[in-house]
Amino acid sequence: MPDWIESGFMEYRKRMPKELSIELIEIKQVKDKNREQSLVAEYERIEKVLPTASFIIVMDEQGKQLSTQDLAASLINWMNLGKDITFIIGGADGLHPAIKQKADQILSLSRMTFPHGLVRVLLAEQLYRAMTILKHHPYHRA
Repeated sequence: MPDWIESGFMEYRKRMPKELSIELIEIKQVKDKNREQSLVAEYERIEKVLPTASFIIVMDEQGKQLSTQDLAASLINWMNLGKDITFIIGGADGLHPAIKQKADQILSLSRMTFPHGLVRVLLAEQLYRAMTILKHHPYHRA
């Protein structure tokens, strides 16, 4: 990832409160001539690192769009489940359908397509913003 993605993600990661810390597990993308084989290999790698009994949220441009206020309300609900919350961001070729089927929820940041590195930064910022809403911090000014 370019330095600006790493620094952007790390900035929001360090701002997160302890009750919603962010851990990044990066799966090396499999580059195969056959897209389907690449997606299967990526699926297998994701499966190996998924926390057991986590609430899985797949980020996909076809997913449900939430306002930041709705994301904050959803965070409370997800945290009350007492499970890890796992966000999965696909690579350039998207995600294997089996990953989407495992998801408890499929969300979208936008109907536009973004590079997965940028989604990482945008998602981290939105999670931070949602937490500031819940804590009545002035970061979110809407």
